[in-house]
Amino acid sequence: MIKNIKILSNQLHIFFDNENYENFPNIWLRDHAKDETNWDPRTSQRKTFTALLDSKLYIKKAEIIEQGKYINVLWSDMDKPVKYSYNFLIKNSLSYKSEKNKVKLWLKNEINEDIFIDFENVISEQGFKFFLKNLYEYGFCVIKNCKPDITSVEKIANKIGYVRNSIFGGLWSFESDKNMADSAYTQEELRPHTDSTYSNDAPGLQLLLCCHYDAEGGESIMVDGFKIADTIKKESQNYFDILSKIEVTGQYIGDGVFLEAKRPIFRLDANKDLLQVSFNNYDRSAFRIKNDLTIKFYDAIKKFDLLANSKEYQWRHILRSGELLIFNNWRVLHGRGSFKGTRKMSGCYINKEDFDSSCRIYNIN
Repeated sequence: MIKNIKILSNQLHIFFDNENYENFPNIWLRDHAKDETNWDPRTSQRKTFTALLDSKLYIKKAEIIEQGKYINVLWSDMDKPVKYSYNFLIKNSLSYKSEKNKVKLWLKNEINEDIFIDFENVISEQGFKFFLKNLYEYGFCVIKNCKPDITSVEKIANKIGYVRNSIFGGLWSFESDKNMADSAYTQEELRPHTDSTYSNDAPGLQLLLCCHYDAEGGESIMVDGFKIADTIKKESQNYFDILSKIEVTGQYIGDGVFLEAKRPIFRLDANKDLLQVSFNNYDRSAFRIKNDLTIKFYDAIKKFDLLANSKEYQWRHILRSGELLIFNNWRVLHGRGSFKGTRKMSGCYINKEDFDSSCRIYNIN
């Protein structure tokens, strides 16, 4: 609760019950007024014309109300006070740390049965939250007992968000096809990688449903890219810095397109937290950096790729008919063992923002 407040010249000093305090600038508080004049509750959108606010506006009066659940603030440019809740203020304190579910970094032997879930449970309300939580924490799940056709892919995708269109279409089905310009359509081994390093906004989730399996081999491979990043940061800060600063060019040429994008293998956010792992040695295009960095860069990607291809980092599973593998393409690298025979798959992509949206709705992230 709010224990005490103090009006300062250009900010409001607020004491909370956990002995924390925060100074909120007047202009910031005024910009976030949620009264009927400044906020539309129907659309959850600001009505304030922020550019017209006077940066020197001041507080005429402020008081704690409803046993510390709210404060009322009367601004110099308004006739009625604005109500601010404790929850809003505490969550927007610079010192606030959200009690989010944390991702679980893993090696192969740390994966348990929680990553397997039945299709009927996923499409139920309670089961969907359990599935979403595990997908968020581990970065992948296997959905069992799906109808072995593309309708299952569509149902799961629409439960999470929307099917994303790409150069491969929206929903797609495939088997080995030497005429396609992508290595995924071969029967050869695919080493761990992330998809669409040639796209400025790589897909967030990938869904792969096994519709028919009459083959030898072809294990699906999952590798926790965040775990690799954590290992490299602990063992070599220099390698981590190289992989988080040097932009790598990804490229796709074929099927009537020429796509290209650049980003570091470890993409960090403004707080230097890991946001995305983006690595695909197949699609890496030619690019130059300063000569004195070139050997260091190759040493760093060697470290990364050898970890991604080591047995302790690789979780392997042969997808049987009716099993759907879904994974976070911004975190988990995927691969496939070589195979002989017939392996028919269906799948699609989902945008990262749609996955994030579902997680927020269910209070997972």
